[in-house]
Amino acid sequence: MNSRKVLVVDDDEHILRSLAQYLEMEEFSVKTASGGAEALALVESDRPDLVLLDVMMPEMDGFEVLENLRRKPETEKLPVIMLTARDQHGDVLKGYQMGVSSYMVKPYNFDELLEVINQVFAEA
Repeated sequence: MNSRKVLVVDDDEHILRSLAQYLEMEEFSVKTASGGAEALALVESDRPDLVLLDVMMPEMDGFEVLENLRRKPETEKLPVIMLTARDQHGDVLKGYQMGVSSYMVKPYNFDELLEVINQVFAEA
């Protein structure tokens, strides 16, 4: 049994459900959040081993969530994979400069995502 905890953050309910189901089939323990504030609260209450984070969300975007995570010593090294439709070079570069483990553009292949997740865990 995989004991790795993954937090999926996306404002699209369909994406949240499908990602959670897929990751649970791969035996990850999955929590979901539909926004940035909820994601930060879940990180505080039940620290995940990895965050899959959308960029474009209302109220607080993924970069703001990432900035909040990187400001705190207890989450500054928390692995984060950005999963977003924003594929502009500046956004990708910004993500890496802010310390993401990987930046994947939607639509993505689930098997490729699993490979990236496993690679991030192997490097941790």
